[in-house]
Amino acid sequence: MRKLLPIILVSFAAFLFLIRLFYLQVLDESFDEVSTNISVRKVYDYPQRGYIYDRNGKLMVGNQPAYDVMAVPQEVKDFDTLELASLLKLTPERLKIQLEKAWRYSPRLSSVITPQLTKKEYAVLQERMHKYQGFYIQKRSLRDYTINHSANILGYIAEVGDREISQNSYYQSGDLKGKQGVEEQYEEALRGERGVKHYLRDIHNKNIKPFKEGKFDTLPKKGSDLHLTIDAELQAYGEKLMKGKRGGIVAIEPSSGEILSLITAPSYDPDILVGRKRSKNFTELYYDTIHKPLYNRALQAIYAPGSPFKALTGLVALQEEVVGLEESFRCNGGYTYARGVRMGCHNHPSPVQMVTGIAHSCNSYFAQIYRRTIEKYDTPQKGIDVWRGHMASFGLGDYLGYDLPVGRAGLLPNSDYYNKAYSYPTYNWYASATLSNAIGQGEVLTTPIQLANATAAIANKGWFYRPHIIKSIDDKPVDNEKYTTKQVTTIDKEHFEPIIQGMHDVYNYGTATFLRVPGIEVCGKTGTSENYVKIDGERMQLTDHSIFIAFAPKDNPKIALAVFVENGYWGSRYAGRISTLMIEKYLKDNIERKDLENWILSHTLEDEYAKPYSGEPFKINQ
Repeated sequence: MRKLLPIILVSFAAFLFLIRLFYLQVLDESFDEVSTNISVRKVYDYPQRGYIYDRNGKLMVGNQPAYDVMAVPQEVKDFDTLELASLLKLTPERLKIQLEKAWRYSPRLSSVITPQLTKKEYAVLQERMHKYQGFYIQKRSLRDYTINHSANILGYIAEVGDREISQNSYYQSGDLKGKQGVEEQYEEALRGERGVKHYLRDIHNKNIKPFKEGKFDTLPKKGSDLHLTIDAELQAYGEKLMKGKRGGIVAIEPSSGEILSLITAPSYDPDILVGRKRSKNFTELYYDTIHKPLYNRALQAIYAPGSPFKALTGLVALQEEVVGLEESFRCNGGYTYARGVRMGCHNHPSPVQMVTGIAHSCNSYFAQIYRRTIEKYDTPQKGIDVWRGHMASFGLGDYLGYDLPVGRAGLLPNSDYYNKAYSYPTYNWYASATLSNAIGQGEVLTTPIQLANATAAIANKGWFYRPHIIKSIDDKPVDNEKYTTKQVTTIDKEHFEPIIQGMHDVYNYGTATFLRVPGIEVCGKTGTSENYVKIDGERMQLTDHSIFIAFAPKDNPKIALAVFVENGYWGSRYAGRISTLMIEKYLKDNIERKDLENWILSHTLEDEYAKPYSGEPFKINQ
């Protein structure tokens, strides 16, 4: 028996070994995963990114195929470097750098060596890929634009960086991700879900067949289609009008808060950031510090609001009951409010009341009713905070909460702000120290979208919905309380009637009579904002900005907008013309005021923008 014991033990051990081997090779699928890394190629199947349409169903962004050359570093064998570099249109040095970068990322995982080959390049390379073990071609989809505008709205897609990979486990080297605009804001909806396929490979690095008949494969899920609130034709028209100018236009549907157009100028054709030309073109855009085409002026630029702010000054004064509608104020070319200190005003009929004050844009009138508002309270601190509360209810001094990834809050000063400004030796300041706020020329700063939103609130007589740019996802209306909850201002509804009438009279007999449009009752307000800049450390006054707000029709308004044109002289000259044309385009489609259109299209401000660098004086060029 003792002689048989070793034989029995060896036989039993062999039996256990065979059972374990059978388990590993047949039953345990974890072995498949290990072996897959060796003999099976895992290829991700990237889904089509969701399409983007405008509010009327017009396709703005689709997809086109592209092909990336990938490499798994530890699988790369010796190859003809010069030949492959030539095929990829790279220098041998660049190819080496890309492979070293791939090693640093991961020896076992795929990395992009050359992105976004064309169909023609792909066809040539595909026939020779068997010569380059460890390399393969990954199909992806790039954006295909049917329009040449709206770059600031749409954004673009680009390869993820190391930081994004470390922050989000979904992404791998070579993946594309939305950057800026809608592409970034709605990335998770647009990107879909990628699938994966497993292929057996032969000794020539070619895919033979699906591994285990595709048992472990998953199908990609296409990204969701988005319908935006943007009117593509209105957007294109606005960008056309802003050619050769700098500034922003924001148009909103007052009844819904939907953004109809969001224009920044100058801008660029979104197609230049597609394909292998993207890197070069993006670098040029990024380093263009003169025109700043990547800077979204509609959301990020902050300006003194100028005379359009007078409409809000009037509303607060009425709400605070410091002025009567029929109360008249004389204007003798301005308002003297301290010894030797005077706020000037342009020539217009005098005296004025609330309605005529708005129509004629009287600085003196609004300075006095603003002062009454602040001085109604025991201290200027209390008065300025009450005033600020009213203004904040219109969305000023706030990011507004719209669904785009960039923006600025602007500035709406409170008592703390002025206490710090006049802190020595005591908080010794009065309403007169802040008087320029009355006419939108003080410390108040707004973005175009904030002023457009405030205009929509006036058009609605005291309420607004937060501006937003998404209308539906996969044809399902966006049900987000953030954009469907009515925001109510602190101003009672009855106070809006005289303000709206005054804005209507701006077109009837006020500062924009030459901008009237047959068949459309437009309410508007011209604005001119002083413009200062530091050049070589010296504060210099440049040509004024042109500002205009408007909504139409007067009753049941369909569009409210704000237009800022930098260095545009005065309100009606550039911004007023553009506002009128935008309203006519949206409400009537065809343009009757061809005289306004021809003037805007034939005038640019490029010479004006060059003056700070040329040393030319800032003279009005009629």
